[in-house]
Amino acid sequence: MTGERCTNRLALLLILPLLLTGCGEALAAPYTPQTSEISSSTGRADFYASDLCVTPGDQQLDGVELSDRTCAGLFDVTHAETVYAKNVYERINPASLTKVMTALVALENGDLTKTIVAGPNVGITEKGAQKIGLKEGDRMTLDQALHILLIYSANDVANLIAESIAGSVDRFTQMMNDRAQSLGATGCHFTNPHGLTDDMHYVTTYDLYLIFYEAMQYREFRDIIDTAQYSSSYRTADGTEIPVDIGSTVGYLSGDFRVPEGVTVIGGKSGTTAAAGHCLILYLKDAAGTEYVSVVMRTPDAETLEKEMTLLMKNLG
Repeated sequence: MTGERCTNRLALLLILPLLLTGCGEALAAPYTPQTSEISSSTGRADFYASDLCVTPGDQQLDGVELSDRTCAGLFDVTHAETVYAKNVYERINPASLTKVMTALVALENGDLTKTIVAGPNVGITEKGAQKIGLKEGDRMTLDQALHILLIYSANDVANLIAESIAGSVDRFTQMMNDRAQSLGATGCHFTNPHGLTDDMHYVTTYDLYLIFYEAMQYREFRDIIDTAQYSSSYRTADGTEIPVDIGSTVGYLSGDFRVPEGVTVIGGKSGTTAAAGHCLILYLKDAAGTEYVSVVMRTPDAETLEKEMTLLMKNLG
């Protein structure tokens, strides 16, 4: 990144208090950047200065009442306007929405055609955690790994990707944090690539919007998160072929949730843990072709998640 671009991005972060919301009122900024040093970025982070939806805090929308603990945002990315915001700067556990950041770093630093090999630390021991059961020596391409990561949300595949890209999970999570800072996502901190609970692993809803929107600039990411079913296979250390047949964990893609009339779900990522509750981020299009990022976090159950996300979707346009 050139010095001029760094200066421009930092200047934007510093003048957020002066920016106007869609309501036309100047309000105070929700937080200040944790650092004035902006890491050099890759990919398409240049969108930040020109296409950023901003909001100084909660922003109401007629007819939309969500649960008190819900953190949510609806962002019109076509017109760079925040339509709705609730608790968007509260630091919360992201569960598997973490994997959007994991995928972004992998796409920017890896080769999709390269075969990656599981190391001794690939396993996940947390009870009930989603995984495909990888063992040391198992191998697949990065493209396969990203499909399994984003569609099925396999936590052991997140470790596989992290170690293959950076050499260790710790180094990869540093890359995640550096990339988040470069996007202006200054309210988050990652300690792992999968999103299993850690007190020092957190995001804000607004940060997730920034990260997800950046990831959506990559055609490969768009294609994967719009995939309802995926079939492939990987090989063990001794060459045994292991089939993989998985379906999306996103209810609007799997058919478990009903998409409102006039709305197209371009893709999304879900996440659920006891600490995070039920979480979902979607990329949407309305009947006029306007595109949105919609985020609902920390609902107590799947039924509330569907109800509240569907309510936001009915308010597109």
